[in-house]
Amino acid sequence: MINYFSSDFKLGILGGGQLGKMLLYETRKLDINTIVMDPSEEAPCKISANTFIQGDLMNYETVLDFGRKVDLLTFEIESVNVEALKQLEKEGIKVYPSSDTLEKISDKVVQKQFYLDNGLPTAVFSAFNSRAELLKAFSENQISLPFVWKSATGGYDGRGVMIVKSKEDLTQVPDRKCLAEKLVPFKNELAVIVARNPSGEAISYPVVEMEFHPVANQVEYVICPARIEASISKKARELAEKISAAFKHVGLLAVEMFLTQEDELVVNEVAPRPHNSGHYSIEASYTNQFEQHLRAILDLPLGNTESKVAGIMVNLSGEKNHTGAPIYKNMEQILKMPGVTPHIYGKKETRPFRKMGHVTIVNKDLRTARTIAEEVKNTLKVISEN
Repeated sequence: MINYFSSDFKLGILGGGQLGKMLLYETRKLDINTIVMDPSEEAPCKISANTFIQGDLMNYETVLDFGRKVDLLTFEIESVNVEALKQLEKEGIKVYPSSDTLEKISDKVVQKQFYLDNGLPTAVFSAFNSRAELLKAFSENQISLPFVWKSATGGYDGRGVMIVKSKEDLTQVPDRKCLAEKLVPFKNELAVIVARNPSGEAISYPVVEMEFHPVANQVEYVICPARIEASISKKARELAEKISAAFKHVGLLAVEMFLTQEDELVVNEVAPRPHNSGHYSIEASYTNQFEQHLRAILDLPLGNTESKVAGIMVNLSGEKNHTGAPIYKNMEQILKMPGVTPHIYGKKETRPFRKMGHVTIVNKDLRTARTIAEEVKNTLKVISEN
């Protein structure tokens, strides 16, 4: 058994954003030595890592050089050089989740085809290498309005996704590899996080329900437990665990899905890392998602995923018309509210809809938690000095 704690073992983390920062809460708790690399000199992780390196995550040589400094490598963002990860694995460095998992997930066309190949329910889609190909298919009635346009790569936090409702919308579609997905009429957007270690032990978290901002297409509220029938919850967890087994991933896998009007489950997409839909777990679960990710990649026993109490997470995003050094307006007011815990990510600049933090509300009663969450959302604002 490797001694990870208070030892010379080095855990490398590619990406130094808020997910990395929250992961470092747990490495500090367990005294695991960390080296983090991020392109930004002001990355939120910088203050908490044992060693911080500024570097380009998409540069082959930079990632290769970084990986050779560590004993095990993980990432908190999908935009990393996969070829470098493959080479590191050949050299015997453990990379979790693996380059194979990341390669399948980071291209949405490949990811969607993977669902079809493995008999997993997903929305009907067509793939295109360019806008011209998409427009040709539309002119030949191979696809019809409305549909969801998704960039094959690089999309996150609602970016790289458009609902195309009209011919005018078609003119706004970027020219890149993409897919056109049939619009699924759904009742709820759900998510399940699955943890899996190299020994094959796997466990899922309770189903959460997500409420989205209508303009930014970002999650506004994550509600745990989801307000759905117990039988649907069971099916959702089983489906997420099946997807995890198909990917053979190691670490955390966040599985986003739609619940249709007919109570069928349709997989939307997955993320191979700690995820926005699991932030509630820091306050509400026996084992939060960041500790669980460490347990999984280090092949330690997985922790209890059940909730101690109902939890709601409110995303804290930059206000419209505000760019610059952030001010967290009315923080004192929300700190007076029962069961409220703010998390500030440490980003030096706020921009409209940029994720600047989140707030967790815990309560024995889910309805009370939801009411307080609404109050938090309406009270706490991220603005700038200008």
